[in-house]
This record gives sequence, structure tokens and C-alpha cells, in this order.
Amino acid sequence: MSDALNYLLKARPDALGHYFAFLKDAGKHLDPKTRNLISVITKVHAQTDRGLRQYLRRALREGCTSVEVLDALLMAFPALGLAKIIWAVDVILDMKLPEFQDTAMPGQAPVTAAEPARWHDVMASTAVRDGDVQRTECDGMGLFIYREKRKISVFDSRCPHQSTNIPELALQGTTLTCPKHQWAFDAKSGDCIRHGDSPLKRIESKVVKGRLLAFW
Repeated sequence: MSDALNYLLKARPDALGHYFAFLKDAGKHLDPKTRNLISVITKVHAQTDRGLRQYLRRALREGCTSVEVLDALLMAFPALGLAKIIWAVDVILDMKLPEFQDTAMPGQAPVTAAEPARWHDVMASTAVRDGDVQRTECDGMGLFIYREKRKISVFDSRCPHQSTNIPELALQGTTLTCPKHQWAFDAKSGDCIRHGDSPLKRIESKVVKGRLLAFW
């Protein structure tokens, strides 16, 4: 949300509240992935750089693939036109999201295709003590792991804002603070608790024969 919109919401909550209520109600019958894809298209139509970046990340977190995002833009060609689609792809490439790094640009050597998602053996399930948060690397992926009794939660170490890899030094107790723009997260739930509005990406995990496995 822009600073101007934040200001108007505080200054005139009676007026702006109706606007946000309308937006919420208008998409209540859509699944989150579809709703965010539509928001991506509207931000491209308005050529709103910040909004495109925000809703693209939300769409990816809700399970959209890079191909689905590109297909949505191309399907909206009659409304968007080629110039706005090219503008959007330039913004997307500037974001350097890993989901869009597997397609070779003209004149460049093809990038090795990403491996299909699979279960990765992260560590012994007993390596994380109850109530502790631990950062680790597994097969090139940074992870934050939190244990509460027998429940173990695994989160992607990349900040959802601009995919900054949050280091271990950013951990204070159970609070993670991204060093780039100070987005702070509750490492127990992954929720953003300060400055931002998007949670850490939760990674599916399970314990098998004493080993913690994570799927990506």
C-alpha cells in the first residue's frame, strides 16, 4: 500500500473503509491464486510498479508458477496491449525472482532447468530443541526451523519483500529482521510483525525415521 493511501485511510477511514470492504467482498468467491493474478493484471494495466511487485509475490506465494503469470498477462493482451506487457516483464526480470530465472534471454546460453520439487533431508529431528529457532542450509536453500514440542515448522529464509536471504545474525530470540528494509517476522509462525504485510513462505515438512524432511 502506498504512503498516500495509508494517509487517506487514517485521515478518512469512513470513506476509504467502504472502498476496502468492496475490494474484499468482490473477490470472496475466488481462490487466492486467481484473485492475486487478477490483481497483477490490474497493476500492469495501471503500470503501477510497486503494486505489480507486491501482488506478483503474493500470487507466487499462493502457488502460481511463472508460466501461469505469463499466460495471464498474454491472455489479457486485448486490454493491456504489447507495450504494457513488455513493461511488466521488464519489472518482473528486474525483481530477479528465482521462479523466473529458468528461461534463457535471446543471445544468452540457456540456464539449467530447475529440478522438480522433491523431499530434501534437512537434519535430525532432534537437532532443534523445543522453543528454539535455528537457521540452516540444505541443498542450496536457506531455512529457518522452529520447534514447539513435537511440531516443527520450516520457513524459506528469503524475505518476501525483495527475496533478500535473511542471515542467522538477523535472529533475536524468535524475531527475524530482514537487514535490507527492516521487515520483521515472528519465527514461530512466519507472520510479518513489523513494517511489511507478507509472511515468510512456509515449506512443507515431515519427520521420517528421526529425520526432518522438507519439500521444495
